Amino acid sequence: MPTAHPAHHPHWWTDSHRSALVNLRLGACLSFVAGAINAGGFLAVGQYTSHMTGMLSSVTDHLALGEIRLAVAGLLALLAFVGGAMTTAWMVNWSLRRQLRSAFARPLIVEAALLLVFGLFGAAINFFSGLFMPLTVLVLCFIMGLQNALITKISNAEIRTTHVTGLVTDIGIELGKMVYFNRADAPNKIVANRRKLRIHLILVGCFFTGGVVGAVGFKAWGYVTSVPLALVLVVLFWGPVVHDIRSGRIAPRVPRGVR
Repeated sequence: MPTAHPAHHPHWWTDSHRSALVNLRLGACLSFVAGAINAGGFLAVGQYTSHMTGMLSSVTDHLALGEIRLAVAGLLALLAFVGGAMTTAWMVNWSLRRQLRSAFARPLIVEAALLLVFGLFGAAINFFSGLFMPLTVLVLCFIMGLQNALITKISNAEIRTTHVTGLVTDIGIELGKMVYFNRADAPNKIVANRRKLRIHLILVGCFFTGGVVGAVGFKAWGYVTSVPLALVLVVLFWGPVVHDIRSGRIAPRVPRGVR
């Protein structure tokens, strides 16, 4: 099997062999999935689970109002997001030390499994809301942290998928540079980074599209809408995982000389 795979094969976009084009395509897909999860999750549990800024602000508001139970719930959601990011860091670093092709695919296995559980058993939320509603919030926050940490690590923090505040800020900065009037004799001309602008516009567009699809899908079909999203993730991690399984390297030891 070749050591590198074409960027137009989605089932190899999580391969440990990376390129800028593959990073963008993977980031676009994950932005779509994140937008769908975020919008569908809002209809399911009544809050957005990728916005840790808003989550932390809600904790402070609830504390100020004396609503300790809600403040603790918000803090647990924040910790779940952090736990997801920690899980990705551990899984990726563990796999890279063992030189696995599926290093960046493994966190998506966890995400796909959790989405399948959410989709297949989500109806229980309506019957046991007191128990499953808080648990669902924690699961969705964990998924968001898991996914955001993955694409952040892959792209060296160039791409984010679960929230768009930073992306929109950077879009505004680059648009400001584009309309800036440079004098002909200016020594250091202000020039927009068009590549960065294009990447961020693509990511925001994919997140928006995913949000529309997720909201419409949840409204029409309910929790089962997350099942196709899980299948998208299966396509993305399939190639490297199958490669490592066939190579007998699904859980190898650390090579000698590597610490």
